[in-house]
Amino acid sequence: MLDFVVVGAAQAGLAMAYYLKKQNKDFLVVDKESEIGASWLSRWDSLTLFTPSEFNNMPGMEFPAEKGHYPSKTEVAQYFKEYVEKFKFPIQLNTFVENISHHDDHFILKSPQGEIVTKNVVIATGPFHIPYTPPFSKKIAEDIFQIHSNYYKNSGQLQEGNAMVVGAGDSGFQILDEVSRDDRKVYFSGATNVKVLPQEILGKTLWWWFTKSGFLSFSRDTWLGKKISKSRQPVIGTPVKKILERENVIPVGKTKNAEGELIITDKKKIKDLKNIIWATGYRPNFSWIEGLELAKNGYPKHYRGVSNIKGLYFIGLPWLHTRGSATLGGIKKDAKYLSDYISNLT
Repeated sequence: MLDFVVVGAAQAGLAMAYYLKKQNKDFLVVDKESEIGASWLSRWDSLTLFTPSEFNNMPGMEFPAEKGHYPSKTEVAQYFKEYVEKFKFPIQLNTFVENISHHDDHFILKSPQGEIVTKNVVIATGPFHIPYTPPFSKKIAEDIFQIHSNYYKNSGQLQEGNAMVVGAGDSGFQILDEVSRDDRKVYFSGATNVKVLPQEILGKTLWWWFTKSGFLSFSRDTWLGKKISKSRQPVIGTPVKKILERENVIPVGKTKNAEGELIITDKKKIKDLKNIIWATGYRPNFSWIEGLELAKNGYPKHYRGVSNIKGLYFIGLPWLHTRGSATLGGIKKDAKYLSDYISNLT
């Protein structure tokens, strides 16, 4: 029987593995993908982090890039591969955990590859579980190409003709920027009055200011943390105003419904679409963990990653403790807290 199984081998799982190894725990990291870094490599081609390299350090190993560099998705994936190689973590790939059940003093993890028995489990599957598209998307004509941002790679996937990007977050505006560079009409569906923050202010990176001001350290349990977590997140580093001012970009407000080739939005009834990119986020899925108590938002009830089930922990959730919990460099604080919590139990 293992001491721990960590489910997920991206930044959250690997940060946890670092501390479990320091405690000499008998553990295994499992992941459904076929290679380390796959969750990053599967994102769109032009994706870069909006955090510079000096703020992307995992515990025990700095990000291998000069200060001020904004890494690409392939650089992040390569960093993870080098991280695993440096610390020789025990990792089992191609293992999709379908069910976790709790039995007195142990857990059983079931996958097509068999069962794994362990005293404790750390869930590090991240926040991106089920790509969400509105139910009326099923009513859209088949000759209109639809793709969620989770599967979008580049504009070469699109059909010739007009497109619409739905979603006013970082992903939505970055994809809108890319798609509208082609010679096509692009409708934008979403809020246009979003707050935009530059990547640098007065010669310092935004994350330098965030760190100095303590913005990334406000707990979700404080008054200010609750206010920030419930507010619309700003778009970072993307020139939203300039993109929306392009002649071929047409803001249409919220998309309300669809019927065949007719797309109904706040400002327009659209009949000339050939492509839709849904940058509409994700929905959590923890139904595969038996006995888990969930909050109203569908995420597990926990305190700093400690769940209602003894021996079951979470890391890598949005606002696990602070805004920094969702960042590559911020994950180490949550992993260190869980490590200390676990150490104090033994």
